[in-house]
Amino acid sequence: MVWIMAIMLFLTVLAAAFGLGTLAAATVLDRQIAGRVTVQIVEANEGARERGATAALAAIRQIPGVARAVPVDRGQLAALLRPWLGEDGADPDLPIPAMIDVQLKTGSATAVAQLSRAVRAIVPTARIDRHESWMSPVSNFMQLMIWLAAGLVLLMAGATAAVVILVGRAGLDTHRETIEVMHMLGSTDMQVARLFQRRIALDTLYGGITGTVLALATIALIGSQLSGLGSDLVSGIALTERDWVLLAGLPILFALLATVAARFAVIGALRQFL
Repeated sequence: MVWIMAIMLFLTVLAAAFGLGTLAAATVLDRQIAGRVTVQIVEANEGARERGATAALAAIRQIPGVARAVPVDRGQLAALLRPWLGEDGADPDLPIPAMIDVQLKTGSATAVAQLSRAVRAIVPTARIDRHESWMSPVSNFMQLMIWLAAGLVLLMAGATAAVVILVGRAGLDTHRETIEVMHMLGSTDMQVARLFQRRIALDTLYGGITGTVLALATIALIGSQLSGLGSDLVSGIALTERDWVLLAGLPILFALLATVAARFAVIGALRQFL
């Protein structure tokens, strides 16, 4: 029983940590892309492109719903193009679109529409790209992973309750004669059930603590490996102090679940054959 519960809690804590880490990453992603918009001035003529970008930037900064608007340096754009174009990306004759990075106070459709009208009134060919539309598939995938992790935790809780019921019924069959003697001496079904639920709760707690400690050590090791990658993509996958407390409290929750399941299983079985 102890080792079964250790394995169950090990897997449960890993699934819960995966869900909490993905939730944290999704929250960071939503906060980063909320209201982020890129304005592109696509014009082959460099002079017309610069004039259009300057006028559009001035108009954008006059919009009340804009929190920040800065032009993107051409050197940064050339660096982004270098993996595909090589050193040709830094060619001054290459017509790279002028880009303006805009942070809106709210990412509502109304604010984006107001920005689009103001920019296209000056540069009709300007392109307005919302970061949210680019990252929505990633955000949807993260939400799917969060629900999957929650489903796994619930599935493991149900499996734990099923194991407890099987163990309780097996214990009753093993000690049937002893229980009959206890009944003849005046013991009630509730007193007998307390003996079983106490033993099962302790086994679940001890096994749960063992599995949780191993799982937390595994999570800490994985977290150190992720932090060493230095990637912005995985930088948001980090557990907070609240998450660690929730994970550490799972053995207690499962012990309570095992206690309740053992009580109902044992009392129900006693009423059937005793």
